[in-house]
Amino acid sequence: MPRTIKLFLVGVFVAFAAMNLNDPDPIPWILAYLAVAVLYGLSAFGRADRRVSGWLAVALAVWMLTMLPGVMSWVRAGMPSIAATMQAEEPHIEVMREFLGLLIAVIALAGLTWRTPKGARLS
Repeated sequence: MPRTIKLFLVGVFVAFAAMNLNDPDPIPWILAYLAVAVLYGLSAFGRADRRVSGWLAVALAVWMLTMLPGVMSWVRAGMPSIAATMQAEEPHIEVMREFLGLLIAVIALAGLTWRTPKGARLS
């Protein structure tokens, strides 16, 4: 993956972190998104560690799976829009946005892990 794409993804995940500054529980979200940004930043400069990105992907996937009851509730409600308003007026809006944010992070980390050579280690 070219360095420019990795640096673009750093910006994307920093923006995700910044969007969570006004969240009711900002700390775990900011830390999760910044961790993904840092790992992509390290990778852009040849300092990737496959173990770290892989374990973070697993941890975020487990966190994401804890939201499945809310996702199923949203599906049973007929999958109403989660983008109609910026305010999370309904509980399913917040759950779905969080779930999708984690899904994006997990996919990005899985891609980073897959593309990082097996012997790559932070030292």
